[in-house]
Amino acid sequence: MYGNNNVIKLYQKMGEEFERCMPDAEKFVEGNNSAGTRVRKSMQTIKNLAQEIRVEVQNQKNSGFMLA
Repeated sequence: MYGNNNVIKLYQKMGEEFERCMPDAEKFVEGNNSAGTRVRKSMQTIKNLAQEIRVEVQNQKNSGFMLA
């Protein structure tokens, strides 16, 4: 039902990035500093996706987007 909505697509991308990041987060906690760099990169990607979601929500709200 919501699959074609950009907010949902972006949110799913953000969730996928969280999932991809988890193994590196665990490796970092175990002492792998290189994994920490990858975690920081993933967090930056998630931050950017969150901003895209905020903008898209505002755009849809302003355009009067309503589900039928």
